[in-house]
Amino acid sequence: MRLLYRLIWTSYYFGMTDTTPGPTPSGGSEEIESGRERWQRRYDSARVRDADFSSLSGRPLQPVYGPPPGSEVPGFERIGWPGEYPYTRGLYATGYRGRTWTIRQFAGFGNARQTNERYRMILASGGGGLSVAFDMPTLMGHDSDSPHALGEVGHCGVAIDSVADMDLLFDGIPLDGTTTSMTISGPAVPVFCMYLVAAERQGVDIGTLNGTLQTDIFKEYIAQKEWLYPPGPHLRLIGDLMEYCAEHIPAYKPLSVSGYHIREAGATAAQELAYTLADGFGYVELGLSRGLDVDRFAPGLSFFFDAHIDFFEEIAKFRAARRIWARWMRDTYGATTERARWLRFHTQTAGVSLTAQQPYNNVVRTTVEALAAVLGGTNSLHTNALDETLALPTEQSAEIALRTQQVLMEETGVANVADPLGGSWYLESLTDELEAEAERIFAQILRMGGGRDAEHQIGPMTSGILAGIENGYFNSEIAEAAFQYQQALEKGDKRIVGVNCHTSTVSGELDILRISHEVEREQKRVLAERRERRDGAAVDRALARLLEGVRADHGNLVPLIMDAARAEATLGEICATMGEEFGTYTEDPRF
Repeated sequence: MRLLYRLIWTSYYFGMTDTTPGPTPSGGSEEIESGRERWQRRYDSARVRDADFSSLSGRPLQPVYGPPPGSEVPGFERIGWPGEYPYTRGLYATGYRGRTWTIRQFAGFGNARQTNERYRMILASGGGGLSVAFDMPTLMGHDSDSPHALGEVGHCGVAIDSVADMDLLFDGIPLDGTTTSMTISGPAVPVFCMYLVAAERQGVDIGTLNGTLQTDIFKEYIAQKEWLYPPGPHLRLIGDLMEYCAEHIPAYKPLSVSGYHIREAGATAAQELAYTLADGFGYVELGLSRGLDVDRFAPGLSFFFDAHIDFFEEIAKFRAARRIWARWMRDTYGATTERARWLRFHTQTAGVSLTAQQPYNNVVRTTVEALAAVLGGTNSLHTNALDETLALPTEQSAEIALRTQQVLMEETGVANVADPLGGSWYLESLTDELEAEAERIFAQILRMGGGRDAEHQIGPMTSGILAGIENGYFNSEIAEAAFQYQQALEKGDKRIVGVNCHTSTVSGELDILRISHEVEREQKRVLAERRERRDGAAVDRALARLLEGVRADHGNLVPLIMDAARAEATLGEICATMGEEFGTYTEDPRF
């Protein structure tokens, strides 16, 4: 594997690997028909839902549509058929006829007990999985009684200080029967270890767990700015997590590479696409540097994209993402299996597109964005609530957001046909343009890296990403894109209904969810009681072993962090212990 990794690095700089799209096949009628026959065999052998796949008027619908028999379509194989490389039209021959997307609503507020009640409501209302939102102190690795947490406990997500909070968070929710996504990166590994210990306490075999952990530290340096340590230590922790999951929890996805936060920071669709996939390639290189088999660990990578308001551009972005990822995984990183070439992704509608003015318009925006995600082939979806620009969602607005997905799924017919927009001249042109722009950005990132870290087994894309973080490339590119968009809004070239056009309204004020400061006081009180009740000597021993493991610079840290969690060490204590050796990171200011 080390030799393979070295060959991959060498190929970048000596021309052995060409990642740009090459000449497209002719798209002759015989090739198209043979592809149609391959697709039909795949479809016939797949499981299809027991559902009515006719139109509202009773018209029978084919599971897929393509060129008429005998047609010639130059370059058709870049579009292809659902379930076939390069997966432009989706990963599965059946599309959503086989399985609809997972409705995974993002939720978390206040304390673990309050969020548990919201989770039960979501599951009872038809949600297919859970997605945990954490408060700012947790995202930054602080306990609720830290001075850094003052005024923030429970306000943008749920407060998690120890395994006891995880126990409450999933009380009555069997973790072996619910897929769980957790949106956290800086302290992702300690929080995940607490999740594993909570599963053990439920009597669950952790090897059966399924879900996704975000863990994407690159996007923190690029956009969201929620890191704990310098990049090197974070990559060590991520590598340990990848190894541990590959060996012990094969169904769990330890990395969800997030473009969502990059887009929310002001990036364009092409920048979101390129920076996100580049980050993904960096994590592939990390896995290879650990000696992992790409065909085994790559299926554990997933993605998280933004669905913004430009309907067709977003659909094209998702289709281009699958195509680019499949080609690079095959041609650059040597993936030989289909699953290792698949790009599976979760989508969230664009929070940044929501407005405080005329907030009921946000229901329309979210619906359009959700429809774009579905027509782009998302594997799971979160729909934002209409009041999220003002506060955390109320139960009523959360239900409306959930029902938005259910109306799309049950009433509109979008799940009846695989890739219903495939072959649209406009859409295919947009897909090609976004792919080409992403490739130009990849080339720029690789040039920045320049192979400087090859001797340390850091891959070329990883090297370029780290260089771009250090020199402010990503920050400046995103800031420029955001500035240009703001200028267009102020000039009236871009319009937002209720903000710079159609501003008159009859709407009144919304009732919004307000988190009481009593939540913080109660969380701190309970945390103090837990510290009193626990075995302090056992905590000290576990943290000392963890620090020893960090200083040893070898061996997997996940079991040591789990031991600390079992001893009821808090998140802040675990993160601070590792920080004694890892140190801190300060971003150079850029103007």
